Amino acid sequence: MLRPNSINDVFTMTASATDNSSIHIQQLMDSSGVRFGTSGARGLVADMTAEICYAYTAAFLQVIGAADGSRVALGMDLRPSSPDIARACAAAIRDAGLQADFCGVLPTPALAYYAQESAIPAIMVTGSHIPFDRNGIKFYRASGEITKADEVGISAARVTLPAKPRLEPLPALNTQARQLYVDRYLNFFPARVLAGMRLGFYEHSSVARDLFHELLQGLGAEVISLGRTDQFVPIDTEAVAAADIEQAQRWAAEHGFDAILSTDGDADRPLLGDAEGNYLRGDVVGILCAQALGAEAVATPVSSNTALEKCGSFARVARTRIGSPYVIEGMETLIRDGARQVVGFEANGGFLVGSPLEKHGRGLQPLPTRDAVLPIIALLALARERGVPVAQLPASLPPRYTASDRIQNFATASSRELLQQLADSEAALRDFLAPLGVAPASIDQTDGLRITLDNGEIVHLRPSGNAPELRCYAETASQTRAGELANACLDRVKSTHRG
Repeated sequence: MLRPNSINDVFTMTASATDNSSIHIQQLMDSSGVRFGTSGARGLVADMTAEICYAYTAAFLQVIGAADGSRVALGMDLRPSSPDIARACAAAIRDAGLQADFCGVLPTPALAYYAQESAIPAIMVTGSHIPFDRNGIKFYRASGEITKADEVGISAARVTLPAKPRLEPLPALNTQARQLYVDRYLNFFPARVLAGMRLGFYEHSSVARDLFHELLQGLGAEVISLGRTDQFVPIDTEAVAAADIEQAQRWAAEHGFDAILSTDGDADRPLLGDAEGNYLRGDVVGILCAQALGAEAVATPVSSNTALEKCGSFARVARTRIGSPYVIEGMETLIRDGARQVVGFEANGGFLVGSPLEKHGRGLQPLPTRDAVLPIIALLALARERGVPVAQLPASLPPRYTASDRIQNFATASSRELLQQLADSEAALRDFLAPLGVAPASIDQTDGLRITLDNGEIVHLRPSGNAPELRCYAETASQTRAGELANACLDRVKSTHRG
């Protein structure tokens, strides 16, 4: 059998081979390049055709066994391609005998929380932080994010497609999800906990730009809107662009904020800066948020700052592979082992609540998916509680600093080949590190190649799960050194390997 050269070939070959349009999802992955990454299915917008999006949605509904007539919550971000993808998802929901509960443009965690509280599945059309020429679809069971096992099931599914999906206007907007999410935080944090704070909100194309503005004002803060645009802006909270850092510093100097904040495109990753516009690292935000919430146990990927263990604030820490499904598994394991007040976070700052939390006599229900809103509010409230500016919050942690950067357009296969070569040969690893003036002490292959150096510093190389990129994380005793080490390591990759 000939290998298909394009997605059209797959549909043509399948239709001619059977009496119906039965499509195997794995074939679509191989031909289109739209596949699962660390969180959801993603690909180039040009490849995310109506047929592809319909097929993925149909496979998801098949795997979870959605009951006839039930609702499926549907939301989207502000990418220009998202409405058409949402229409294709809605068509698959309708053709499966279900109802699309359209929640509009809103944060991914808001849609997930609504679905959780309504005990219905959910589909979020978003590419999160990746460039606008790409997009994605995130899937949620009624109990929360789909697992890696669910992804395997979807990949193995075979679905029946119409000759051409019938795309209709999106259903009428349901605003309940948005309000439920706002109320979640207005009811948990003390009234006017942020009173007197002057906050700059870099809105760009974040789905949270209206909702979060309302929420912050509801908690007493003065909020100044900055940088709102109808053009999609890909904000990566793990690799903030130099231009965005410089702009934040200019805004801070101009407006005299207590803090400046933002999120990525679908508001599941936070960006929090101090009064001078200097952004805090996401994993530092995660540690401080866990402290602020009184967490007893924390799950986080192997790439997060080791100040988590060194600070001594938590009875148990579970280290996982990178990606929210693995962090969720880590939280579930902690809970099964008897831990209480369980939370999780990723190095990008996205924060997850694994078990019920209580503080100031107020309760917060679990939300086991990344969230940008909770860590930002929690740190602002923590600064008020401690009577210090946001800039001083990290000073309470052991002096471990992280930095990260990436090489874009670096083939995933090339990344894996390089890392395997370094892991298999101590001599090759030593030769690779020698020009950096460091030597390896041990390696960890939980996810990528994490190298602990003989001077106590850490270098972690890992292919991105969402795009053809090689990421480098570095951890040292100073912020300057961390940035220098991450850049030097990537420069070393460029000089020795062609991606």
